[in-house]
Amino acid sequence: MSQDQNNPELPLPGAGHTTATRTPFFKRKSSLVLLMVVASLAIFGTTTQTWIHVNIAPGEVVQSDLNIPGNKAAVAVSALALVALAGALAITIAGRVARFITAAVVFLGAIGVVGLALGILADPVAAAAAEVGVATGIEGQGSQATATIFPALAAAAALVLAIGALLVLWFGRSWTVRTKYDAAKDTGAGVSEAPVDEIDSWDRLSRGEDPTA
Repeated sequence: MSQDQNNPELPLPGAGHTTATRTPFFKRKSSLVLLMVVASLAIFGTTTQTWIHVNIAPGEVVQSDLNIPGNKAAVAVSALALVALAGALAITIAGRVARFITAAVVFLGAIGVVGLALGILADPVAAAAAEVGVATGIEGQGSQATATIFPALAAAAALVLAIGALLVLWFGRSWTVRTKYDAAKDTGAGVSEAPVDEIDSWDRLSRGEDPTA
């Protein structure tokens, strides 16, 4: 037997070629879009939970406890989460310039969520003042407010969202094949490059092409 046959560590001809050319997950459009969608939904989900628990000062007040959800403690967080979700989905079909603008908007929205969540964590009494006044009918009613874990979770999800947007801004420059609309602009006899990810594979299938070719 030859030396090559006795050495199990030698790679077989052609082995590893597919792996070597496979796009890393952190550069793929589908991976980054999924990351941003999940982060946006996580932010929105936290706003349905209690962000601030309030013990109202004793007095002529019927209600002594108050739980304030995130969509009331920080109304803008819910709106920013929905904007980020829409932006993440739009990135799947956006051209290069539109993708850059959309990712920048999502990044700024994520930073806004972080700022709002940290503000509530830093001063929950001030954040709860308006809702306490509505609940008691007394402006400036004294209370003891404490933040729950959900503002911190929203801030963490927003940081993930911001990182995803930054990765889109950086790696999105190399996404040459995007959608069937962009591919239609190609003057060649077809797509000149292999699909970047699963989204582009579906686009090629919709054009009647074989993405495995």
